[in-house]
Amino acid sequence: MEEYCHEIFLRVVNFLFQGYADSKDTLGNCILNLSETTSEKGESILPRTTRLRAALRLLFSKKQLVRSVGLKHLSFHLLNEEGANLKRPHLHGSVLSSISNLFVIDRAIELKLDDKTVSVFKVETVEKLYDVLISDAVDLVLRKSAAEQLAIILEDTKMHGIVKKLGMIERILAYLNDCVHVDGKLMESIVLPCLTLLRKLVYADPAVRLSLAQQSSLLLSLFRASLIFQNDPAVLTETTVLLCLLLFDEVARAEMWADGKTGNDTGLPVFSLPVAVVKRYHLPVRITGHHVVSPNTVVVPLSSEYLTMKPVSDMLKMSWNLSWYHGIENLLQLINYEKEAERFLDSLKLSSEDIFILKITHTNYGLQDCLNSIIQAISHRDVRAALTRLSFYVVNDRLSLKCNSGSCGAILKSFVWQKAINRFLQVLPASVEDEKLLVDVLRFLNKLLREQRSSLESNHLKWILKSLLKNKPKSLLGLLVRPESQVRDEIDEIQTAVRQQLDKELIRLFNTLLFSSMSVTDREGLELAGSFRTELALKLLHCLRLTDALRFYGLPSLERTLGGMVHVTALPGWSTYSAEVEPVTICKRYLTGLLEVISSFYVEWGGNAMSFMGKGVTKSTVLCLLHLSHEMTAQAKDMDWVSLWSLPYDNSEEQVLSQLGLAWLVPLWVDRDPEVRFTALGIGSALTSLEVGCIALAESCQNISGGLWGTVINILLDQSECSMVRREAAFILQNLLVIPLPTVDMKDCIWQGPCVRDEESGLSQTGKPALKALLYHCQFYEQVKQMVKHCYLGCYMFDLNSSKEDNLIIEKGGITDFDDSLNLWKASSSQSHSSHSQSTSETMILSMSPTLGTVTELQATVPTNPISFIPETVVDRLMAQGQSETTTTESPSQHDSPMSAALSKQWAVVTPALLSAVCNLLHNLLVVTPEDTGIALQQAHLLTALSSLVSANLVERCILELKAPLGHPCHIEHVKAQVLLLLQYLSSVSRLLKSCLLVDSQLVSQDEVLKPLLGNAFMILANRSKDGLDTELTSVLHETWVDFFNLLATLLWKSGQISFPSVTEALANHCTAIIDNICDCIHLSNTYPALCMTSLQFLSVLLNEEGRRQIQDKENTCQNPSISFLLDHIEGCQASVTQLTALIIQICERKSSKDVLKEAAANALLSLLAVSKNAQKSALEVDLINTCIENMKHIHVQLNLDSLKAGKAQKKKEDNLNKQLRCSMQLLRNCLFQNEECKMAALKAHLVPVLHSLWPWFLMDDSSMQIALHLLCVYTANYPAGCTSLCWASGGQSSSLPSARSAAGSSLMHNVLKLASQLSNDNSPVQQVVFCLLSNLALSHDCKGIIQKSNFLQNFLSLSLPKGSNKNPGNVSTLWLKLLLNISFGEEGQQMIMKINGFLDQIVEMCKYKHKSSQHLALLILHNICFSTTNKPKILANDKAIAVLSGCLESDSCDVQRIGAASFWALLHNYQKAKVTLKNPSIRRIIDEAYSLAKKTIPQPEENELHAYYLKCLENIVQLLDC
Repeated sequence: MEEYCHEIFLRVVNFLFQGYADSKDTLGNCILNLSETTSEKGESILPRTTRLRAALRLLFSKKQLVRSVGLKHLSFHLLNEEGANLKRPHLHGSVLSSISNLFVIDRAIELKLDDKTVSVFKVETVEKLYDVLISDAVDLVLRKSAAEQLAIILEDTKMHGIVKKLGMIERILAYLNDCVHVDGKLMESIVLPCLTLLRKLVYADPAVRLSLAQQSSLLLSLFRASLIFQNDPAVLTETTVLLCLLLFDEVARAEMWADGKTGNDTGLPVFSLPVAVVKRYHLPVRITGHHVVSPNTVVVPLSSEYLTMKPVSDMLKMSWNLSWYHGIENLLQLINYEKEAERFLDSLKLSSEDIFILKITHTNYGLQDCLNSIIQAISHRDVRAALTRLSFYVVNDRLSLKCNSGSCGAILKSFVWQKAINRFLQVLPASVEDEKLLVDVLRFLNKLLREQRSSLESNHLKWILKSLLKNKPKSLLGLLVRPESQVRDEIDEIQTAVRQQLDKELIRLFNTLLFSSMSVTDREGLELAGSFRTELALKLLHCLRLTDALRFYGLPSLERTLGGMVHVTALPGWSTYSAEVEPVTICKRYLTGLLEVISSFYVEWGGNAMSFMGKGVTKSTVLCLLHLSHEMTAQAKDMDWVSLWSLPYDNSEEQVLSQLGLAWLVPLWVDRDPEVRFTALGIGSALTSLEVGCIALAESCQNISGGLWGTVINILLDQSECSMVRREAAFILQNLLVIPLPTVDMKDCIWQGPCVRDEESGLSQTGKPALKALLYHCQFYEQVKQMVKHCYLGCYMFDLNSSKEDNLIIEKGGITDFDDSLNLWKASSSQSHSSHSQSTSETMILSMSPTLGTVTELQATVPTNPISFIPETVVDRLMAQGQSETTTTESPSQHDSPMSAALSKQWAVVTPALLSAVCNLLHNLLVVTPEDTGIALQQAHLLTALSSLVSANLVERCILELKAPLGHPCHIEHVKAQVLLLLQYLSSVSRLLKSCLLVDSQLVSQDEVLKPLLGNAFMILANRSKDGLDTELTSVLHETWVDFFNLLATLLWKSGQISFPSVTEALANHCTAIIDNICDCIHLSNTYPALCMTSLQFLSVLLNEEGRRQIQDKENTCQNPSISFLLDHIEGCQASVTQLTALIIQICERKSSKDVLKEAAANALLSLLAVSKNAQKSALEVDLINTCIENMKHIHVQLNLDSLKAGKAQKKKEDNLNKQLRCSMQLLRNCLFQNEECKMAALKAHLVPVLHSLWPWFLMDDSSMQIALHLLCVYTANYPAGCTSLCWASGGQSSSLPSARSAAGSSLMHNVLKLASQLSNDNSPVQQVVFCLLSNLALSHDCKGIIQKSNFLQNFLSLSLPKGSNKNPGNVSTLWLKLLLNISFGEEGQQMIMKINGFLDQIVEMCKYKHKSSQHLALLILHNICFSTTNKPKILANDKAIAVLSGCLESDSCDVQRIGAASFWALLHNYQKAKVTLKNPSIRRIIDEAYSLAKKTIPQPEENELHAYYLKCLENIVQLLDC
């Protein structure tokens, strides 16, 4: 079929094909792939709209997995839709991962419309209702009602043409688009009737269906509406029905091919589908199906001749017998089939061959028969035949792609197969024939274990391990090491071949057992596995035959031995399970043997150019050494083991034993095999994780051009080198930078660092100057920028543009491997969760907790724990992160060859793993030379490139793919590895950026760095970790969260004022998801405390910045919604905040006083309560107020008891109790802040009596006193009942209820006044808070009475005021004025303060000070007392007071002018005697001039009301004086 015809054909029948879509067979997968879209170009056989329709149609499938694939395909269209960021809902991972059943409607509806010939509705009615519907001036409730009435009217199909002419369809589509817009919540109320209208129009008119079905925007809008209203069954049903009508439009419009169908049918066109479609989809409507059998089917009549054909007769015969005996099991159990089958026709009887075929093909019977044959065998031949049959079953499983449930391995688990194999594992072979049989047994066992490697049952594994360890030394382990006499006797070639094959199968078995033992978790299994590893390690070590020269050994045998040693040494702790030999001793023996292999085969032959050592031997030896370096790091912590790695080199000519040191590593660094280079550099990385290793390696490389530093930097910056090699070079550099470098040339210093020499001047530099020169010379930062540009983020890569030079290299044996992600290297389950160094050791200079704010906060730490890895099999390639796609095979000495020149023009693949290592290296450079590195990063724009390289969208897409795993398991592993690498890269970048913030916040605060950083950070933090991710991926995701939380907290801490608006804007897009994830982090407080701690620290810093913003910007002029708004008013956030508050309170209520999480939780809770009313409400519901007050009571009792004891321990305990007390009071303070309900709860819980009982302890601790007074300030603010509660006597008992007014000096109010009197002339923080408290209390009638009786106000007259009006009267005076101002707000208070002798003169004197704050307060007090009739004669009699008030009218300050005018008006009101004083010519002149000027003045718009009040005051003054 031609391409065009094929495309048309697929379009027409795609809906039929999709009914057969399935993820479990090839055809089904091909059908699924037709709707897949992976790029913007959307290259596919089908157009993009057709693929969108196909993806939506998959959501109606009856198969859950198919619906999941449909969601995956649909996500591309949703994310790449035009204006997707402006539409609802936000499509984060958790939204799409949980809606695969969205269109599965329980009750299908029936579509019916009325097609009567005469309509009962008038056209005018329809038009009026339509006008109401589309009118923007009409309330939405009325418009909704109009739409509902129109929906009833449209039951009559005669009205459809009228509304279509009016443009109803276009109007409904516009409303639907408005609803899914981010600001479209208002339109939600009319969506249901509009969808009903559209559904009826679409159902009745195939032409409308055809038109709308091709509109991608409509289909996506309907899907988005379904997501928005997924909890509303009515709306969801309407959207589902509409999508069904539009998506199955092609088949409904197709001819039904019914016999006798005429074209004169005038009724409604029936929406009918073939039965094949109805059966395969979940359809939301009841549909009349047609064509149970297609009329195009060619029916061939059955001929009787077919029964005579042998295949047909055989099928009939087999089916008859299986049916007669009810299954194959009953048939095979017959003892005498011939007798039983006598009743059958001869044509229905099974032959002996048929019976034999049934026995063989029935897996259970065949396997059991094989096992019985082995047990009952009397010769080797019978056993070998049975083993061969067993092997065929295993092979058949692989060929038939059987799943685990039906495989022979799964069936064997139900049999006692160990009994059949056990004797061959217990008895050693005594002859060549025995050895041949054992080879066959081991070969089958290897096949079986390899198939069950990932699911081998623990008891089976323990059985094999016990068999191997029980009969030492006469076990299979002993076969690895034969006596020298046996080796010399192996003259027969057959015997030699058999024993080589036996060795091979033994090593293969042991390697498989090593891999399977990684999954063991019980104590017995772990002990057996450990003993097996150590015992096998000792046997393999013996196999190296260290007594003879290694170069004369057979390479296959040596390669097998080394391959086994690779597997043994890959697991941590492999040397620790021997009762006879110490772990360090085993490591030393291994090191000696492996170094001898390297020396004999590699170093003495001048590297790989002359050595004949096999590639596998080299690779295995170096990999063993890498594993050994990790083991020695763990087992030889207290000894200098690095010196043991130095290789002695005997120069026979000079007869002088010289030390080659670690220089033997250098040839391996430039080996022709990239995997050898990678592993050898990994050894260097492990050795340099210790300071002594750095020094030893640097000394060994002194004779190399460029030294250690130059060599490693060249490897790192080599563009044609593969990423895994460059990554290890980065680790070495990272480790070298941990040791402090001298800033000047110091000859006596052991560690000189890099050394550079100027050839022209002959001068040399070391230490930091040399490092700067070296980095400048090699253009390090520019090269790193090029790495970022060439980084490949995909899961797979193919070289589609291979040049002729590349082809030439490949033809000559070049290596074209590449590493798409961390694939074959699997970490041991017992390893640390750290992901920072996945293959070798690295040392990171970690930034400490940000408390000092200087560069000195960055300190070097000890090397990280080494991490070992294990490849799956010995024959697997040593793959690691970043293996290059194009790697030269030339020797390092052939730099001038044309082939090398061709390679130098190429860029090898740069992987995220390499860039992660480079980020860690940049971190250490930033610590060593902060200023220079910061400038270089800024000039090269490296931080911008690194932070914007990986988009969180890419990570989210990959995670979505993992949550719906429908592809091949290998592909899923690759995608998972890709996600791991991307997350680890993001972690590395975040740690680097955090270090940059600590050095210079300006490096990160720029928009080009900050915006992509925040976008990625919050998208990653919004990803729900518990939704379908495995343990490993969840662990790495959590580590990434830790780094992002740390970075964001540091960002807000160092540059909060600059970055907070951007952080708020980015957070607003993911607020609910992030709060939910923080809740998840708190749930993990026991298993992952670091994650819980960092999330709480971030929350605390974020909310602190929000509180600071609220203080600085009370009018909330910021464009973006504030954090408080998000927490309290965003739908969905409120429930999350409630949950978050409850969880944090649970952490705070832990009993342990030394719990660091408790302190972090308290800080976060304090900040949360301060900015969120929702959090306060939640705290009230979980009874936080009562809990805190009860805790304060308990602390009071404990303090009283401990006060009777003495000693330093008691003092420390007292300090701890005071700390808990302060925390409880702070929580109460923030919980009560501007919340009357909480204050009522505190009043009922007797807060004031508790504080009263603790007052003596507060007097001994200023910090506690200050917090207690703060608490009382918040409690009494705008809460009269709270103020009154301070006046009641408590008798010192926190539990007693207030029953009478206080006796003299017995209330908390008296204690507060006494404290304020003692501090009246002090300027301490306590004094400021106590006066703030008194200012609140002064508004209460009861408190005002106690203040008056206590003569406390007399202290105001003792204030020492500075001489001269230009001076500041001081903070103490300001505190007094604020208190007096609050007292003067009531007439009782106005009279009270005027009774103080000398008060008026004092306040008038303070009105003369030019200090703005003090003057205004004093003038306001004078203004207030003017309102009291009792006070007016005294004020009018005071010439200084009148002079001050008249002077106010001449002031330049509008506020002062208003105070003066209002005061004069108050004095004149209802007091005739005031006219006499104010009619004084000088005062009257001032009043008239002020009035005249006020009438001419045109105020600013914002001061209109105040100016009008001022003018009104002056008008009333003039009128009163004139009358």
